[in-house]
Amino acid sequence: MKFVRRYDERDRGACGLIGWMNKKGRKMSGEAMIEAIANMNERGNGLGGGFAGYGIYPELAQYYCFHVMYGNERAKGLTEELLAARFDVVKYEEIPTRPHPAITDEPLLWRYFLSPKGVDARESEEDYVVRAVMDINAGIADAFVFSSGKNMGAFKAVGYPEDVGKFFCLERYEGYIWTAHARFPTNSQAWWGGAHPFCLLDFSVVHNGEISSYGINRRYLETFGYTCTLFTDTEVMVYLFDLLVRRHRLPIEVACEVVAAPFWKDIDAETDPERRQLRTALRQVYASAMVNGPFAIILGFGNGMLGLNDRIKLRPMVAAENGADLYISSEEAAIHVLCPEPERVWMPKAGQPVIGYLEEGVTSTGVAADLLPSGSEKS
Repeated sequence: MKFVRRYDERDRGACGLIGWMNKKGRKMSGEAMIEAIANMNERGNGLGGGFAGYGIYPELAQYYCFHVMYGNERAKGLTEELLAARFDVVKYEEIPTRPHPAITDEPLLWRYFLSPKGVDARESEEDYVVRAVMDINAGIADAFVFSSGKNMGAFKAVGYPEDVGKFFCLERYEGYIWTAHARFPTNSQAWWGGAHPFCLLDFSVVHNGEISSYGINRRYLETFGYTCTLFTDTEVMVYLFDLLVRRHRLPIEVACEVVAAPFWKDIDAETDPERRQLRTALRQVYASAMVNGPFAIILGFGNGMLGLNDRIKLRPMVAAENGADLYISSEEAAIHVLCPEPERVWMPKAGQPVIGYLEEGVTSTGVAADLLPSGSEKS
């Protein structure tokens, strides 16, 4: 079968997103996230929904897990040849699903738990894995790796997210971080691979909005070996965070200063000379990594979760805390599905991130505290 790509000109609008994490590592069933994202049903149109869960594969946590969708058996065979050549395949199986009347045209869905082999000193293990993902997605027709991290996975399809979650049997999984997305395709095609989240290694992104800088962001990323193949602007966002945080080792707070860069007038008005120097350097060095256009994103990563708006806040975002729990959503009502009475609720300011870390992961950010962007909210 070929992947079916659909585009519905009738529907234009804004997506829905929600994220939850527990800083102590307490796990929650994916079923709860289905209920939360269903509360924002009107933000989707049935043309895309998805989830990302962290901590869902504890017995195989040391292995990379590739979630792969195939359009046909030939693509599956070619991909498995590549995986066998580059990895020790510890376990592989179909991703469990159940028939659902609202989910149709499903591709072949498989997952592989992998240990890299043949990594040499010229690249890191993570770069080796990324190269394999890029080679499959760009080089094998009708094969797409849509998740590739350790102890985490993405589940996505064409459909409303509540139907997608039931199709993928998310009640069987428990995670310490969950994100969910209801999609309104705007300038890209509606198809399984184009649904959110978008993932690379342990990074996953769900996005509400439109990236008008996609062209320059994509060309910039290609100079570092990334290949954009999933027919949507959001794909560049996850690659940018991989480049900035993993490869260039910027603290996530500083990476946010690149992606949602402050206006030059605000940099010039900065009274702290060291912070002004840092922000000036970031805008000059990473000019092509700045993201323009309306966006609200939730980024999941191995030991935490981030919420970030564009620098004008053209898309809604609300955050809440209750004990060790952090919530980020397009609408407060969805948070109340998970926590009826949170201790604190607030509206993050434009371009100022909200970040939560697992307690065992709260360590030095790697940059002096007085050089961190002002206004970042840590949880």
